[in-house]
Amino acid sequence: MPESRVTVKIPRPLYERIQQVIEESGFSCPTDFIVFVLRDIVGDRALERPTPPPDRDPPRPTRRSRRSGASCTTSDTCKEPCRDDCPPRWTPDQPPRDGEQRDKLLARAKAAPKLKLNAREMADLEMIAVGAMSPLEGFMGSADLKGVVTGHRLANGVLWAMPVTLSNKGLGALKIGQDVALEDESGHLLGLLELQERYSFSKEEEARGVLGTADKTHPGVMYLDSIGTEYLGGPVWATDLPKYDFANEFRLTPRETRVLFKARGWNTVVAFQTRNPIHRAHEYLTKCALEVVDGLMIHPLVGETKSDDVPARVRMDCYKVLLEKYYPKPRVTLAVYPQAMRYGGPREALFHALCRKNYGCTHFIVGRDHAGVGSFYGSFDAQAFMRGLDQAELGIQPLMFENAFFDKKAGNMATTKTSAATNPEDMVMLSGTKVRDMLRAGQRPPVEFSRPEVADILIAAMADKVKAPA
Repeated sequence: MPESRVTVKIPRPLYERIQQVIEESGFSCPTDFIVFVLRDIVGDRALERPTPPPDRDPPRPTRRSRRSGASCTTSDTCKEPCRDDCPPRWTPDQPPRDGEQRDKLLARAKAAPKLKLNAREMADLEMIAVGAMSPLEGFMGSADLKGVVTGHRLANGVLWAMPVTLSNKGLGALKIGQDVALEDESGHLLGLLELQERYSFSKEEEARGVLGTADKTHPGVMYLDSIGTEYLGGPVWATDLPKYDFANEFRLTPRETRVLFKARGWNTVVAFQTRNPIHRAHEYLTKCALEVVDGLMIHPLVGETKSDDVPARVRMDCYKVLLEKYYPKPRVTLAVYPQAMRYGGPREALFHALCRKNYGCTHFIVGRDHAGVGSFYGSFDAQAFMRGLDQAELGIQPLMFENAFFDKKAGNMATTKTSAATNPEDMVMLSGTKVRDMLRAGQRPPVEFSRPEVADILIAAMADKVKAPA
């Protein structure tokens, strides 16, 4: 029986534009590219990305030109200045030239000592592998860590915000130059570390320099206390990325988001980082930002968070229903950010901004108490820190916002810049923390806090949590 075919006629200028974008993207064929773009623009999340063959080349850490600040992953021997359209060396959608390199890595890993990664280290490996943490090519050595702790810069002077380290977990007989196989908790091989350094670093110095505190109740300090005293530094090769059982269709790499932005014709894109459901205050800030850029990427963090944070699975349901009903579809996209939360306040605000620059964003929202926890940071410490940076060196424009609230007199969301209200009783202040407290108490968040559809999802999730066996 003959195949059914559909012929679609399009204007030649549009055809030529599509061809240009495909050529710039590095996709192996027009079909792969079209499926990818249609999935986002049409909103058909059932369209899956092509499955890579088992002998694909592994992802390789990206390199960064200090001249331009753009990711370059074309070649180790590339001498050209880095450009935003440099094709990556590897992505899950692009079939490799051959599997010889991967086979060699697998053989090396088989003979190497095995090191299991914790949740943060797995997320960091993935971020390095796909280029989201460029210019890092692996886990930090002592010089880079020292530079980041004391002055938010790598040893070569490049701006960087947070330590990205690998803790040794009992491997004693390791020699410099040796391979170390990196595994997930179930023993599945994720990559290979080429060991360049074994070193120790003061946990207190690291905590005070990066987090601004050595208080044992800070989640970041608790993490440092939970890992070993020795770090392993060196470049990494990823043989596989971590496997997930949710939100896989939203796990776009920096290469994919850059292609998506080009396909949509977005020259300016603002990223919104969140570890909470988007309540009314967040919605207001993102829509204000959307007034000054071409597109908005909702980019929630779905790596490890505190146990009392709303789970990523629940949050994803909230984001999807909110975007479906309350945002302009042609100007907004949803993708997930696989990193683990550090709760690093001002430093982590810079960290989030630099990584979003790698995803192709030109602007980044910095709101109240960005990446904060408890009372460790002031409401606008992160904004003050970001303002003190050289904006040209930063390479992504921070958008600073005041505390948003519901103005009872005006009947809408506002900030102190846009509201005539002067009486605190006329201002309903909103926060993710307050929403969580209400849910724990069995109270329905009012419409001033959350959209009804979001509130329904959160209430159902909290009820399921209460019913779950201990």
